Amino acid sequence: MKKEKSFSKEVIENIKKIPKGKVATYGQIAAISGNHLASRQVAYILHSCTEKEGLPWHRVINSSGRISLKGEGYIIQKALLEKEGVEFSWDDRIDLKRFLWNGD
Repeated sequence: MKKEKSFSKEVIENIKKIPKGKVATYGQIAAISGNHLASRQVAYILHSCTEKEGLPWHRVINSSGRISLKGEGYIIQKALLEKEGVEFSWDDRIDLKRFLWNGD
């Protein structure tokens, strides 16, 4: 009998799949990992596992196309995304039609 992966392991694997120059939303990662209602859990997993798992944390944003972090975290995340070619509008949004990862 095949053992199913935990939600946390699915989240970690899916975040690692986000390619450079693309972003995913917390809700998108939750949905493709098996629980479309767990976007806050995705944020927790990012917070607790990024360093240990080497996650590209900066590629995960909120559903309105914005960075959720404040202060220094915001500045770092925006710089990392811009370095990968992700562009921000005048009001600091990312065009999800252009930069959203399709999950492949």
